[in-house]
Amino acid sequence: MPNLQINDFINQPGMPEILARIEKIKTSGIAFSDVIDPEGHQYVDLVQEGGGVLGIALVGYTYVLEQANIRFFSLAGTSAGAINTLMLASLGTMTDPKSTKILDLLVNKNLFDFVDGDDSIRGLIQGFIDKKPKWLLWLKALSNIKKIISLINEKLGINPGIDFEGWILENMAKNGIKSTKDLLEYRSKIPIMHCRDGRNAEDLKPKLVMITSDVTTQTKVHFPEMASLYWKDPDNVPPARYLRASMSIPMFFYPVFADDLPTGHEAQARWAEMVSYEGEIPPKVAFVDGGMLSNFPINVFHNSKVIPRLPTFGVRLSSYRNEYNKTNNFFQFAGAMIGTMRHIFDFDFFLRHPDYKHIICSIDADSTYNWLDFNMKDENKKTLFLLGATKAIEFLETFNWEEYKEIRKKILEGNTE
Repeated sequence: MPNLQINDFINQPGMPEILARIEKIKTSGIAFSDVIDPEGHQYVDLVQEGGGVLGIALVGYTYVLEQANIRFFSLAGTSAGAINTLMLASLGTMTDPKSTKILDLLVNKNLFDFVDGDDSIRGLIQGFIDKKPKWLLWLKALSNIKKIISLINEKLGINPGIDFEGWILENMAKNGIKSTKDLLEYRSKIPIMHCRDGRNAEDLKPKLVMITSDVTTQTKVHFPEMASLYWKDPDNVPPARYLRASMSIPMFFYPVFADDLPTGHEAQARWAEMVSYEGEIPPKVAFVDGGMLSNFPINVFHNSKVIPRLPTFGVRLSSYRNEYNKTNNFFQFAGAMIGTMRHIFDFDFFLRHPDYKHIICSIDADSTYNWLDFNMKDENKKTLFLLGATKAIEFLETFNWEEYKEIRKKILEGNTE
């Protein structure tokens, strides 16, 4: 039996005050979007950043928004953000609150099961995370060095990721979703909606994006949209495959492979049209964590040619660029290079679109917690959830929808001159 229950999260000290602040927002009638349904739910698009087990904070964030009668229309995310994205898309209808369902799945799962490789290597990994004495860690590392090198050389990683994918498959199947076709049909069932400012809402279509990195053709992949590039029967691909690809942390997990790609002139034309790849279609493609190319894909729903009818809220787990990287030794230098690769593509978008600072909530969970600590203590899980919830209510209390539309209007007018 799990040590934690849902109530341990939503009734912990600090949460009653947050819920009281939510009630004030609801009774004040503050607008967060122009798109609403007959039940009074306001709709936003949501993009969630990757960050391993720090994703528990994302559930705290979405829980607060759902309690404030906000619902999620289009959804996108990378790695941990993709996990919450897929669960929000599949564990209930668009009008249903789903964060407590996600929380229920998390509290009933030992997250360390996801680290499903060799037991001695699992212990070594956790030792580094727990900052055990260095001499002991290096001794254990030396005793496992042949095994580690063999795994990385043959499998390109040390954890198969089978437990994670099976967990996702099992829980999606409980809701009748076994294939991409099932998922997209489920997401196509949207409520009647209208715009409070009189604009049309009937043409709105929900999007779903899970980011992964195709290192074979050097492509940032949007699943399920690009599934037809990699599978001959994309309708029958289990969505858990996309998720497993999105969270394939290099070396930590085995990469995900697609080895039966469509070929021929039509397939080549799709590659050229969808991702501007004009080389030979490879016999096999390897996917690793989407965060290697775009850990926070805030640009996926951006349209510079319109004043949005609903905002794209973004939620970040990391505290990127709040301090400089240290590069005094090899490990610091390697970490700095990987961190730059993971974030710079998205940060470049921020530089070109400074208006986005108004719609992004920064949780900054990585300043306190290790994103690879799958064996995290229960108390830290609760604190992460509370941190996400706290940042969410602070964001809602400061976000001004009318002001943001005016900013976008001025930008649009400048673009058309």
